[in-house]
Amino acid sequence: MYEEFIRNRITELRMKKGVSEYKMSYDLGHNKNYIRTITSGSALPSVSGLLNICEYFEMSPSEFFERDYPQVIKKAEALMMELDEDDLLFVLSMIQRLVKNK
Repeated sequence: MYEEFIRNRITELRMKKGVSEYKMSYDLGHNKNYIRTITSGSALPSVSGLLNICEYFEMSPSEFFERDYPQVIKKAEALMMELDEDDLLFVLSMIQRLVKNK
């Protein structure tokens, strides 16, 4: 699951930046096939390699792994951060009930 996310996220960010796999590989100081081996599923970057990739895209690791949630979910998350544990458990039970009855 995470392997596929990493591959897809690198491809997404690389395309947004408008660079080829070949150029990105060289920019990171690797051979021309480095990014291709990651995005094809043949290999995964090491932890230091992933940190270098995050730096290449000028983002933190948490930003790299952040998913694009709809704005309403982000708003709900921000509000839930203000709740105590009992209230959070109540909200969780309500969400589980709604999903179950769907």
